[in-house]
Order: sequence, then C-alpha cells, then structure tokens
Amino acid sequence: LEGDYLLGGLFPLHEIEQETTLFSAETTECFRHISSKSGYHMLQVMRFAVEEINNSTTLLPNVSLGYEIFDHCSNTKNFNSALSFISKNGSIRPKEKLNNYQPKVIALTGPYGSTRTMTVAPLFTMDLIPMVNYGASTSVLSNKLQYPSFVRTMPSNKDLIEMIIHLIRWFGWNWVAFIGSQDDYNGLKLFNKYINNTGICLAYQEGLSPNANYSLTLKKIDKLNINVIVVFALPQYASKFIKAAIANNIQDKVWIASNAWAMNQQLPREPGIAKIGTIIGIAEKLLSLPGFNEFVYKARGTTDVGHNDSEGAIKSKTCNQACDYCTLLTAEEIINENPTLSFSIYAAIYTISHALHKVECGMVQFGEMITPNMVSDLFRKSLNCLLLSVTELLADLAFHKLTSVWASCHVPFSNCSVECKAGYSRQPEGFHSCCFSCEKCPPNSYVNFSRDPYTCFPCAESEWSDEGSTTCKARSVVYPQFTEIPSIIVMVSAACLIILLIAIFCLFAYNYDTPVVKSAGGSMCFLMLTSLILSSISVFFFFGKPTFVFCLLRNAIFVFFFTVCISCLTVRSFQIICVFKMAAQFPKVQSLWVKHNGQWLFIAFATFVHLISCVVWMTVNPVKAIADSWSFKDQIMLICEMGNAITFTIVVFLSWVLGFLCLLFSYMGRDLPKNYNEAKSITFSLILYFLTWIAYFTAYLIIKSKYMVIFNAMAQISSINGILFSYFIPKSYIIIFQQQKNTPAYFQTSIQNYTQTISRT
Repeated sequence: LEGDYLLGGLFPLHEIEQETTLFSAETTECFRHISSKSGYHMLQVMRFAVEEINNSTTLLPNVSLGYEIFDHCSNTKNFNSALSFISKNGSIRPKEKLNNYQPKVIALTGPYGSTRTMTVAPLFTMDLIPMVNYGASTSVLSNKLQYPSFVRTMPSNKDLIEMIIHLIRWFGWNWVAFIGSQDDYNGLKLFNKYINNTGICLAYQEGLSPNANYSLTLKKIDKLNINVIVVFALPQYASKFIKAAIANNIQDKVWIASNAWAMNQQLPREPGIAKIGTIIGIAEKLLSLPGFNEFVYKARGTTDVGHNDSEGAIKSKTCNQACDYCTLLTAEEIINENPTLSFSIYAAIYTISHALHKVECGMVQFGEMITPNMVSDLFRKSLNCLLLSVTELLADLAFHKLTSVWASCHVPFSNCSVECKAGYSRQPEGFHSCCFSCEKCPPNSYVNFSRDPYTCFPCAESEWSDEGSTTCKARSVVYPQFTEIPSIIVMVSAACLIILLIAIFCLFAYNYDTPVVKSAGGSMCFLMLTSLILSSISVFFFFGKPTFVFCLLRNAIFVFFFTVCISCLTVRSFQIICVFKMAAQFPKVQSLWVKHNGQWLFIAFATFVHLISCVVWMTVNPVKAIADSWSFKDQIMLICEMGNAITFTIVVFLSWVLGFLCLLFSYMGRDLPKNYNEAKSITFSLILYFLTWIAYFTAYLIIKSKYMVIFNAMAQISSINGILFSYFIPKSYIIIFQQQKNTPAYFQTSIQNYTQTISRT
C-alpha cells in the first residue's frame, strides 16, 4: 500500500519446522513451508490499524500511511525483507549520515519471535530505524546501548518470569521444573536469577530442540516428583512437549505456560489433554479491537463465507514470497484465530503513528521530511508517554486464585518436603534448600520461620518455652513476699516467739536471786535468752526480694547465736556433772574450773572458733542472691545461695559437735537431783533441733520451691522453740505457779535425798 510514510511489517505467514544449515547463499521460499493462519491474522490487524489511522481526522490528518509486508518465516534466512526496508531507492549506501538517512520505511513492526528479532535488529538499530516489536519478549533487547531504536508493545521475559515466580509463590510451591527452548526466547537465566531468596528450588531444567528426547525429559521430571512444570518455550516445542506428556501418560501435573503458547487453540482439542493435569497460561490481557471483524469481512469482498480474497496472492516486489493459502481462508477463520498478539500489533502501529504525529506537529519545519532518526529520538525521550497515550494501559498481567481449576478441588502439592509444623526446625537434606527433614525444637528454645527456619534459637534467661515452640514466654519471678499468708504466719510466729523470750528474760531478771534461776545457769541464762532473741530476728530476713544483706543475715545470725546458746547448754550440763560426780574425784580440776571461770572460758573459746568459721564461710564464697532459672521452666526463683559448701559444712559441723557434747553430758547427769536434772529437756530440745535440720537439708536437696525459705525459717523457729519450751518454760512455770519449789530449803532437801540415795548404792 502506497502512502506518504511507509511502514514495514514482518509476519510469520509460514513456519519452518526445522532450520537447516545451508552452505551456499540461498533465499528461503516461505510458501514452500507450513502455513500459519495466526500469521495471516496478524497481517490483517496491521492493515486494519493503518486503514483506521488513514481514516482518522485527528491523528496524522492529511498524511497517509502505507505499508510493505513480508512473510518472515525463518530465523536466519529472511534478510531480503530487512535489506529492502533499510534500502534507499533500491540500494544501501555505506557511511550514510544517520540523521539524514531516509530508507524505504519510516519504521517497522515485527518480526515475531525473539531469535528472529535479534537476527535482524542490528540492521535496523544501527541506522536508528524504529523497531516497534509486537512479539519478541527476550530481555536482551531491552539493552538500549545495543538496540537504541528498539521498543515493544508486549511484556518482556523479565515481566513474564516475575509473574510466573509470583504465581508459584502464591500457591506455595517450591519444587519446580523449567523447560525452555534453545533460542533467545528461553528465560532460564532470568528464572534462575529471580528465584534467589524466594524459597523456590529449580529441581530440573531442560532446553527443548527439534531433536530433543521429550519422553526421557518427562520421565526424569516424574521420577523427581515434580508436579509443577514451567514450559517457557516457543509454540512448536511446547506443543510437542505437551503431546509427549499425553503419550507418556503423565498425569495430575501443573503446567505453567508462557505467553508464547498460553493461548494455543489446538492443544485443548488434543485427546487425553485433561489427564495431564492443569495448564495455567501467563498471557497479556485480551483487548478487543472494535471494527476489526467488519474490516476482515470487507477485505474478503463480502460478508458471506467462502469468497476469495480480492487481493489475491500477496507478493513482494523484492523477493520470492507468496501466500497461496491466504485466498482460501474465510473471514471467520481469520477472525477466530489466536488473538493473543492482536492488540500488541495494533498498539505498535498506533505508537509509530503518534510519534509521527508529534514530529509532524511540532518538531519539523514546514515541508521538511521526517527521518527514522527523528522518530527514534522521540521514542528515547518520551516513550512511556507515547505508549500510554496509545494504549492507556497496555496489557496487565494478572491471575486469580481459583480453586475450581483443580481437578481434585485442592491445590496440587509440589514441594520437595512437607512444610514443618509449628515449633519444628528444618534440617537440610541434599543440595536444595527446599529439601529438609523436621526436628522439634527442645524446651527453652523456639523457631522463627521469618528469621531462620533452620535454627532453634535459645530463649533468653528471663523467658521459657515448651518443646516445639515458636515463641518464648516471659517467666514469672517468684520469691516469698511479705504479703503472702505463709509469710505472715511465720513472721507472726517469730514475733510471738521474740515477745515470749523477752518476757522470760524479764521474769528471770526479776527473780535472779531465786534457786530456780541460779540452778538454770544464773547469768548464763541471760546470754542464752539474748542469743535466742537474736536468732529469732533472722526469720524476718527470709521474706521480700532477696538482697546481699538479707542473704547474709538470714542464716548467719541464726547459726552464730544459736551455737552460742548451745555452748551455754553444754557448759551448763558439764558444770552440774562436775559438781555432783567429779568434784570428789578430781577436786583440783574442780577448783581450777571454778577459780578461772572455766564455763565462760569455754563459751568464749567455742564462740570464737565458731565466729572464725562463719567469717571464713562468708568470705571464701559469700552468700548471694541468685536467680534460679533451671528448677522450673516457667519461673525464676530469687533465692540465696548458701556459699561455699565446705566452709558451710564446717560451720554446721561445729554447731552439731557442741550439740552432741551437750547430749552426752545431759545423759551422764540423768540420775542427778530433780531440780538439777535437765537430761529430758535438753535431750528433747537437741533431738528436735537435729531432726528439724536433717528434714530441712533433705528437703533442700530434693524439693525446689520458693517456699523452701519458709521451711528454713520454720526450722529456725522450731529449734528455738525446742530450747524455749523444754528448758525455760518449765522453770518459768515454777517461778510463777509453784513458788514453794523455788526456795533454798526445797533445793537443799533434793540434794540431801540424792546424797542418801548415792550412799545406799
């Protein structure tokens, strides 16, 4: 078609099934190969767009567009058409200035296919002739340094690959195969690049060719348990691959089709296609072309079916090309062909026209001829605006999650490993990160899939978790508080005990000169009572949040002063035995003991030794407050550490040695006068003391609870009560209620009776 500006068009009216290598220059005769109805449909879309623009009063008014269209059926042997487009007056002159170069065509669209486009693109881009392509998606063509005048009206492989990856991730698949074709359309490199850090594993990859063993490829895929297969190949390869899947009885797979064959109209009619599974196509959104059907009917010369094309065979003036089958196609056959690229072709023609319109209106002087370089320059400066003005929105890629597309009504499974349950970490197996086993996280650890699904992270010391957890919980900090009922009971008991001891202290002080007080130890009783009072005060340091001071005072005060009390009891028992049993046999010893206040020397020595042991205990490894986070998983107990075990054992051992001596002396004096016989009371108090602390230490080693400190406090109170109620309360009772027994005469009578009894024996 003649016009003011000539547009070039390259369409696959025929398809060469297999490229052959020729060793001599030879022009390919396309009409000798398989005809392509879809290619003829594309040609008609271009003709329709040109006619619509020529009839427009707003776009390129008073300017007519013409076109020259070639059948482009081969990847490497259709150079005649390209050379014709870039020629000037039938020849191509070398070293032509590009800004003034005026070839036959102002711009062109096509060819279809990435490899074919990359074959001829350098011929056009080196002369800055605009190529507005409708059917080449390879991302290599996006390189503006190599292809400065190339633009396209369809998504690139990059967009398609990103969409496919998005689709795979949407359905939760990660074990996929990628089947490409061994040409420039192949998106394998892009797929490998963009699946990084997505969790998708490429389990198998293959490049299809005419001689490929499709059956072997399918068997490998099936053996690897891959249920999602991306087929990113040209239609001729994809069709053979799908047919091979049907023949090999491959079932229940998900086939993701690239835009090259997603809208293939022949495959859905193949017998057994339903058994292979679900085919999901990634394609541009189909947009209708108003008026196209009427144009086709008009072009056939009638709206009736079966009339010949009035144009006859399409012939080229520059090469041996023909389309004999085109005259046999009906309007319905043309209209019903695959419309996938229709809008892309339509948009390509309109993109060129809008560019010409802009150049015509404001970029050239009156009468100046537009050159391809001017159009290319406009593309470089305002391509996005041009495309939007032509197409508004070219072709959105979109998909919908439709459960109804699956034969089983469930999303097919295509993962190397079943996803781990919550609380399980992944343990890698093999090369792929998608292959793993699951291991339950141990207690006090958790797995965070968003952070690292392969690691069980330990909880912080202030947190805890059960086995197989995804988060840690805060531990509750526990210790006996002043406001708790057990604490109140113990503190009230200690307060009553202190009051009672002070009362007895006052009673004994008031009756200091009476025989009962003298026989109980006299002034030594006040040391014993004072020690018991101070020992009772230590009980109050067991409650509240443990601190260094509280830990230091709660046991040290009791151990020291209670040992002082036991040393007094020991001396008291020893003195009575000396008076009644040893004075006559060892008078000198008795004399020295009394003369040098042996009882006070013994108490001072025992107290000093015990004080030294306590100081060593507190300095070698001081008692301190610690947070026990190992006894209970959900609690942190604030407790006091007992310090060095050896020094603590020495401290307790010294106290217990005095206790055993006291028991021994009291047993030796079991037959003394009643008023001086303290065997029963001392034995009871010391046995209670020993049993209480044996029970406590046993429980301390076995039981872990915040109430162990209450048990400790109760053990102290029990030990003090043993001495109080077995030694001091009976004497207080005599002083208050049996005053007749608190006389010198009564005590003298008891001594005389004991002397008479001894003399008889």
